[in-house]
Amino acid sequence: MQLQDQVIEEIRKSLDIVDVIGNYVQLKKQGKNYIGLCPFHSERTPSFSVSPDKQLYHCFGCGAGGNLFTFMMEIEGMTFSEAAQSLADRAHIDLGPSVSKKNAFRNPNDQKKKQTIEGLELLTKFYHYLLTTAKYGSPGMRYLEEREFNQEMIERFRIGYAVDRWDAVTHLLQKRNMNLQYMSDAGIIAQRGFDNKYFDRFRNRIIFPIFNMRGQPVAFGGRTLGDAKPKYLNSPESDVFHKGNILYGFHLARPEIRKRSQAVLLEGYVDVVRAHQAGVTCSVASMGTSLTEAQAAALKRIADTIIICYDSDTAGIEASFRAAEMLQGDGKVIKIAKMPEGLDPDDYIRKFGGDRFKSDVIGASQTLMTFKMNYLRRKRNLSDEGDRLLYIEDVLRELTTQRRAVERDHYLRLLSEEFSISMDSLRKQLQQMTVKVQRRDKKRMRVAPLVSSNRIPPAYEMAERRLLARMMRSREVSDRVRDSLGGSFTSEIHQALAAYLYAYYEQGNPPDEGLFLQKLDDPALQRKVTELSLMPMSDQVDEQEIGDCINQVIKHAKASLIAEMERQRKESEQSGNYEQAARLLSEIIDAKKKLSQVQAEHD
Repeated sequence: MQLQDQVIEEIRKSLDIVDVIGNYVQLKKQGKNYIGLCPFHSERTPSFSVSPDKQLYHCFGCGAGGNLFTFMMEIEGMTFSEAAQSLADRAHIDLGPSVSKKNAFRNPNDQKKKQTIEGLELLTKFYHYLLTTAKYGSPGMRYLEEREFNQEMIERFRIGYAVDRWDAVTHLLQKRNMNLQYMSDAGIIAQRGFDNKYFDRFRNRIIFPIFNMRGQPVAFGGRTLGDAKPKYLNSPESDVFHKGNILYGFHLARPEIRKRSQAVLLEGYVDVVRAHQAGVTCSVASMGTSLTEAQAAALKRIADTIIICYDSDTAGIEASFRAAEMLQGDGKVIKIAKMPEGLDPDDYIRKFGGDRFKSDVIGASQTLMTFKMNYLRRKRNLSDEGDRLLYIEDVLRELTTQRRAVERDHYLRLLSEEFSISMDSLRKQLQQMTVKVQRRDKKRMRVAPLVSSNRIPPAYEMAERRLLARMMRSREVSDRVRDSLGGSFTSEIHQALAAYLYAYYEQGNPPDEGLFLQKLDDPALQRKVTELSLMPMSDQVDEQEIGDCINQVIKHAKASLIAEMERQRKESEQSGNYEQAARLLSEIIDAKKKLSQVQAEHD
């Protein structure tokens, strides 16, 4: 084993895949394995399985699978070398030049991303240094003190200050031989049109570094201290910064979210800093934009309860509804924290204090249904009989989406008590509305193309899969299959997997699905390995089972050969080549006799 392979294997054995994946997915133990919602596709019931014994993961819904390295590459968009470095740092292992050179940033775009993040890390330190140095940072520090941000939060969020100069950052980047074009693409500096010289985009601003899920700086948000427009200047989208994939403060809030299984969703980064200072350290923000599917998925993976705390104006309420729509399902509890009109979390905490925010806003958050009922109530004049009936219909329509009978009954009882309507009448009306919704949904399903994801594999395919699964767990089984079948598997991916297995054992490697997967470069083969590795099978090898599977594959191969010869014979007859047709018929009869013998031996 080469040195680089030894280091990779050391990393694989030093880390627990459950701990690593558990930072991204909420996992629950089920038998020997752990299950959770797949981070790679949207699903309502968990089909994502992680095996601590094999150090592998596999989704039985979308087919994603692999080991620690492939998971980090998929979830974070890393190259192999980036994933290896990230995991080595976690395991406190020196990767060394032998591995870092392997597969390291061969794509020019990977090199650009690496250097851009290095430049942003340098500038994060530089801006923070400027803020905390009295000679340069007094205007910024004075503003933060007036806004009552404490030193702990300044350090925690690595807040900085951009001095009121046109070339402070540009000069530093040039001095450190950073690629100025990369930093211009990231929106940190820009070029003047008349002489093409670079200048700083952020000047006389408080700098809020924006971090990706791994805690690396990928962008900046700058709040002006003067009259410059815009008031808040943000980095544009770039190779390293995709706003829709990032939740501000997520890397800091993740431990508390996992601990409490609860997240608080805010709108802006100032709100997040203020909330953390108030002790609500499970707070994140969607960066002032509408919540995206990627952001919602990240929250749903690690939290059972999500509290949405947006502004209470019309835009904030509509944004809350949109976010709730994305977050609900999968058994998640969605709540809405109601802010007083005209205040955001930053304003509220400064005015009333952190304890009031925790108890009167976050602690008093309403269930989504209660929030909807209050919202619908505001749209109706309940002293008017017609509006009362419309309000009741509005609420019943919302209740058709409630899956839990207890919740439906609870809200029906509230309606019954408030408007003196019998429970029976309300239940009957709700039932009628639910039936209409179900009919509509069924009609849509009939119109939509039907795609079955639960295909039952034919017997020969199942036989090949079971053989390959056994082969990965036993060299003796692999040798027996090689002698009996060689590469005569039906599908190309099974043929390839068998060939790699034969070579793997010839090199003296032990039966180890994780090690075998690590030696494969093809993602399709890696996914197939994890799928087969997590097939439910007994630990004991049944000789009869192996024999039956081998015979099933042989029978199918012979039957396929006969079918092909039958096709050729018909073509020969149709073209008038009766001599060839007769020869093929003789071969078909001989092949059928052999197939009958195989069947007789098997029976």
